[in-house]
Amino acid sequence: MAVSATTRIVSVNPATEEVLASFDPFTPDEIDGALAEVDDAFRVWRERPLDERAVPMRRLASLLRDRSERYARLITIEMGKPITEAKGEIEKCAWACEHFAEHAKRYLADMVIPSNATRSLVAFEPLGVVLAVMPWNFPFWQVVRFAAPAFMAGNGALLKHASNVPQCALAIEEAVRDAGFPEGLLRTVLVSGGAIEPIIADDRIRAVTLTGSSDTGSRIAELAGRALKKTVLELGGSDPFIVLADADLDAATATAVRARNQNAGQSCIAAKRFIVERGVAESFERAFAKAVESLAVGDPLDARTQIGPLARRDLRETLERQVQTSLRMGARAAAATGPLDGKGYFYRPTVLTEVEEEMPVFKEETFGPVAAVVRVSDADAAVRVANDSPYGLGANLWTRDVARAERLARRIESGSVFINGMVASDPRLPFGGIKRSGYGRELSEFGIREFTNVQTIWIGPAQGTQPKAPQSE
Repeated sequence: MAVSATTRIVSVNPATEEVLASFDPFTPDEIDGALAEVDDAFRVWRERPLDERAVPMRRLASLLRDRSERYARLITIEMGKPITEAKGEIEKCAWACEHFAEHAKRYLADMVIPSNATRSLVAFEPLGVVLAVMPWNFPFWQVVRFAAPAFMAGNGALLKHASNVPQCALAIEEAVRDAGFPEGLLRTVLVSGGAIEPIIADDRIRAVTLTGSSDTGSRIAELAGRALKKTVLELGGSDPFIVLADADLDAATATAVRARNQNAGQSCIAAKRFIVERGVAESFERAFAKAVESLAVGDPLDARTQIGPLARRDLRETLERQVQTSLRMGARAAAATGPLDGKGYFYRPTVLTEVEEEMPVFKEETFGPVAAVVRVSDADAAVRVANDSPYGLGANLWTRDVARAERLARRIESGSVFINGMVASDPRLPFGGIKRSGYGRELSEFGIREFTNVQTIWIGPAQGTQPKAPQSE
């Protein structure tokens, strides 16, 4: 496996800019050894019945809760998430482990389908080793969201995590090992993005899952397509948050603040474009800006902090470019904006009003605590503006008329629409997007089947007649 990488993998605390740790990237031999280990573990693991697979999965849930303080602190110091949210992330991981331990047997049950066979059925068999290319913004959840259903389906995982969270990556490998899964069922490889191509091409990799930017997703899809590997891509988002004139404004405003500013706005499914009917726009903007200005920005290890730093300096620079360009184009800052002075990659929670559709804060994905408010004339205009985006991950819709909301939801181009609530992933529900937000689904019965061989089993002799079809098919 030809891989050349010399740049060290460095962990930096984004709140203090202190270097926490650095690692030599894996050599080609180390990558090959890790992949061989996962492949060997998979061949043992796939033979275990589902009831046996559920045992270490439940142990993993317990272990995550037992180590919640340690793992949450690691998330906070490595990518800046406020400690309270980091603890919530670990708890959500435990929930997902328990969910798939309990429900995988039903999700993966054989489906008997009548045909001209004596008996015909569809089985869901594991594919093999899945390469998981994961992001930094939810460093534990994104991995567990993929791994829990993939493991229960009988697969193994080679993890290439984001380069700024290497300690989280190693901690996840530790947790999976300590929970009692076969040695090596999940291995972390510390490599840069440039090392991905030969890994995807390796015959032992059977599929690839990526959560990341749309540009990275296009590149991964190209490489995987060249090697004829299955992919699931969860990519960028510019989620609309529609507030109609009959909405409960107090509830919508309170949710809008959380939907935009959770994890300092660094989420693909964070609400980013706030599309408000003109009749209530002024009231919404005033209440929204006031609530955003009251958010506590500071040390993410302090439980009182609501907004921590952005994860990297370049992310803050990109966000500031988007804001300043939009202001020059005519947007108005309804809440203070700009980077904070001093150490750390902090950015003031910002609300921009009088936003037009050609401005960067509307057209592009904003990955930080910046909300763009757009006024529209009515519900039809709101749907049009919501769909005027290359992305289609999630959407929020606020109105008291739920029947009307359901009709409108079906016209919104997104993988999910949350009516009178905040978009969130849930192990019980499928998660994913359309357009430049990717394809495929994670979670639920749909997600667990993504990395399986949907195998038809036909048992003869044939019974009765069947429609005539070309024999070559």
